[in-house]
Amino acid sequence: MDNEFHRVRRLPPYVFSEVNAMKASARADGEDVLDFGMGNPDLPSPPHVVEKLVEAVQNPRTHRYSVSKGIKGLRQANADYYARRFNVDINPETETIVTLGSKEGFANLAMAITSPGDIVLVPNPSYPIHAYGFIIAGGALRHVPVGPNVDLRSELERAVRHSVPPPLALVLNFPSNPTAQVVSSKFYREVVEFCKEHGIYILSDLAYAEIYFDGEPPPSILEIPGAKDIAVEFTSLSKTFSMPGWRIGFATGNKKLIDALARIKSYLDYGAFTPIQVAATAALNGPQDCIDDFRNIYGKRRDVLIESFGRSGWKIPSPSATMFAWAPIPEPFRELGSLEFSKLLLEKAQVAVSPGIGFGEYGEGFVRVALVENEQRILQAARNIKRFMSESSQLIEEGLKREVTK
Repeated sequence: MDNEFHRVRRLPPYVFSEVNAMKASARADGEDVLDFGMGNPDLPSPPHVVEKLVEAVQNPRTHRYSVSKGIKGLRQANADYYARRFNVDINPETETIVTLGSKEGFANLAMAITSPGDIVLVPNPSYPIHAYGFIIAGGALRHVPVGPNVDLRSELERAVRHSVPPPLALVLNFPSNPTAQVVSSKFYREVVEFCKEHGIYILSDLAYAEIYFDGEPPPSILEIPGAKDIAVEFTSLSKTFSMPGWRIGFATGNKKLIDALARIKSYLDYGAFTPIQVAATAALNGPQDCIDDFRNIYGKRRDVLIESFGRSGWKIPSPSATMFAWAPIPEPFRELGSLEFSKLLLEKAQVAVSPGIGFGEYGEGFVRVALVENEQRILQAARNIKRFMSESSQLIEEGLKREVTK
């Protein structure tokens, strides 16, 4: 009875828990933590969406069970979004399903399609559910390095060449969490062609489609002719409409994959609370200027962070999309590693970030900085970091001693 359960045993300790515990302790001690760790939007949800929720919840009929695939009006609203944003025709009955946030949909699709021992190609570093959704489902991973100066197409070809048995699926996430990397339609076209040739499904996470600052809006893989033959895409209202706690997302694309997800979900849930789905429909069908407002706010925060942190001695590449900056650990602190650096930064500068190692082994050497503090607090963080950098020699010595005594 003391044996650990098999699926739990396959999950490593959650790296972020150490930093989260330190944040909680610091706040309990009355410290003002400048929190750039979790990608948890701080901007309020659009007023017209909140008003629709309040209106819908007043109707007692909406308090009953919903449907696991999502109400028809919301599925139609998502199909309409794909038509106007990507010029993609989606059948709301067979090619899209409402999920409890994109994370739940991704994990349940992994459970639906994965047999023990199936190999899945997953980017590294990546958002944890991209890898561990398949680990939980009993699959095996082959990591595909992504990030600055990585030829992703070559890495993908190498991964397929060395996979036995051949891969079941490929996970993509652009704009990327955590690296903020973006790709073009040309890249998607090549990948779709490659995966069709090798019989590989594609699971694309497009959660950050509407948070971009430079260049063209990020494309959808479903824009590529024939992509729906093998691909399903996950989107979410969490970042687009600043509705993270509402837990509304979508899986859209290949009918076979959507049907598999729908069957699994029919056993697991009755869908999101109907008033939330009604409000989500109002978000997609209503005024879209709030999306521009959110994008502009994140863009201004990005500029303030890159400029002020740079003046403080921490040079960070400017992301062209997402609500994150993928920041190399400052040179004096590199030997500490991303987890120890994150802990030291929190302890000495009251600035919380996410250690890159938490996103996979190739995330080591980086931390993720989320744009979830306002401009004044970003400037305060920069002042704290400037002091932190000026004391680097002493702090590095303390960090190394702490590592030795573990």
